[in-house]
Amino acid sequence: MGTTAAAQPQSLVRERQERQVVAPGGPSEPVPEVRVATHIATTLVFNAPIDKASVEVEGRATRFRLVDVGERIVFLEPLVPPGEGERLGLRVRYKDGASPASATFALVSHPSAVDTRVDVVRSHRSPEVLEAALAQCEAGGPASLVLSGRLGVGGVGARRIQIVEGVQAGLQLQKGTGFRADSWAMVSVRVHNLPGQQPWTAGEARLTRADGTPVKVLSVRMDRARLAAGETGWVVVETEPPSWARDEVFRVELGEKGGERRLVIGKAVL
Repeated sequence: MGTTAAAQPQSLVRERQERQVVAPGGPSEPVPEVRVATHIATTLVFNAPIDKASVEVEGRATRFRLVDVGERIVFLEPLVPPGEGERLGLRVRYKDGASPASATFALVSHPSAVDTRVDVVRSHRSPEVLEAALAQCEAGGPASLVLSGRLGVGGVGARRIQIVEGVQAGLQLQKGTGFRADSWAMVSVRVHNLPGQQPWTAGEARLTRADGTPVKVLSVRMDRARLAAGETGWVVVETEPPSWARDEVFRVELGEKGGERRLVIGKAVL
């Protein structure tokens, strides 16, 4: 990825920024750029453990004052920055073997900005799922909801869930929302897996009406393959089309995939 280029004078004043990037899911996806500058530290923070021995930084011995690698962090401080149009490669492999197994970034110079912290989000969606999502967006974005019949005259109502506070089975609930339209209903919950705990994955959910009648659950999804110790993620539960009156109160529970750690979420209004 690197090219031969003379180091260019850098602006004395750069805006220091913190931002988030998505690790590429495959070789056909664009390589994210990370903006670096001389004698300014840039830290990449990964949401999954990385293989420290696998980290490759182009020009590491001659172009950087310091490169330090941790369990989830790559710390960089350039000595000789990338020249104009130059892209230095940074390659990282993950330890868990899940997809994508590795991530590549391009270290570049920018005349007015430098990244001091970059949170790297690892996408666990397959290329097929990404293509389907892209096709849906290209078909009309929000308009596709109307064309599919999933958004009608009743619109979408959203209400905060009355979260059960405290720690349950090493997990902590942070917040949640119930969504209700004419033909669908969903519950979204933010879950934190406390440090020192085993990884956790939502595998099942239970919604129960006030009279004890269960509601059929169509799907349970997370924004990542699993929650490692110390990680926080979103869990989304979709139910059968509503046959109940609006603003009915439901008891919500989550169960672990292949395990026994369960969560009583609280009360959702749908």
